[in-house]
Amino acid sequence: MTENTNSLAVSGQDSSKGTTGLTVRDLLLFGESLFSGSEIYFGHGTDSAWDEAVCLLSFVLNWPPNADSSVLDKTLTESQITKAKCLFERRVSERLPAPYLTGQAWFCGLPFMVDSRVLIPRSPIAQLIMSYFEPWLFVEPSRILDLCTGGGCIGISCAYGFQEAEVILSDISGDALDVADINIQNHELGKRVSTIQSDLFSGLSGHRFDLIVSNPPYVDTDDLSQMPEEFHHEPTLALASGFDGLDFTRRLLKEASGYLMEKGLLIVEVGNSSVALEEAFPLVPFLWFEFEEGDGGVFMLTREQLIEHRDLFS
Repeated sequence: MTENTNSLAVSGQDSSKGTTGLTVRDLLLFGESLFSGSEIYFGHGTDSAWDEAVCLLSFVLNWPPNADSSVLDKTLTESQITKAKCLFERRVSERLPAPYLTGQAWFCGLPFMVDSRVLIPRSPIAQLIMSYFEPWLFVEPSRILDLCTGGGCIGISCAYGFQEAEVILSDISGDALDVADINIQNHELGKRVSTIQSDLFSGLSGHRFDLIVSNPPYVDTDDLSQMPEEFHHEPTLALASGFDGLDFTRRLLKEASGYLMEKGLLIVEVGNSSVALEEAFPLVPFLWFEFEEGDGGVFMLTREQLIEHRDLFS
């Protein structure tokens, strides 16, 4: 639903019949003004006051987030207006990220249930999944691991992309895996996707994978202390990773080769801790992905490269 870059599609029934005279456009402009005049932070799926208003109103109207501007002049009912304004006001007063208010986030064009037990999905790894990791995958993956899965968005999206693959969603947090199990059920993928509670690879003995994808905790101490209030509603366990943000990634690099098939790949997001990672391991040939949307901080290593440089990770 956009006059600029964002859109909100309408599919199915028109639920916007009402007598208030207020339109979708009116309410979005109200939300945009309210958010622009507040101190809220955008970064959990949107990057502007308009897009944040679209996210919340689309939830109220039960509309998907991909559509055109033809809906902007549809009128709204009193109930719809009341519900939307309530969400708008809570967004400002409680500084809760929008997906925690709605209980839903979108990743790779798919809806996922989210709450404060898991991070809100926003990884640029989505762009790799939607391009089927081409041209880097050497083989069609038959087994995929989503390590530090949270609510399962990366692994479940991979299951859609590789429809013959078995996918394991792993996390140290049992609470996070409860959310992941809900998402597996919602997407009806229980025959191919399962969860395993594990601290790194401790619960994955005997498993090997063609592809390991991970969005682990990587926020350093300084960044964690300075993050906007919205981030403090997310589980600290999924964010913090020591002084330089690399506590988990160091362990991962040391152990990952033992859980990869011969031509397996490791793909990991480390965000702005990428600088610290390069400084810590200057001899390691990290392949850093470049994304159309400007995000970064995601690297790839092959099993062979991990083995070749294993002594550096010890």
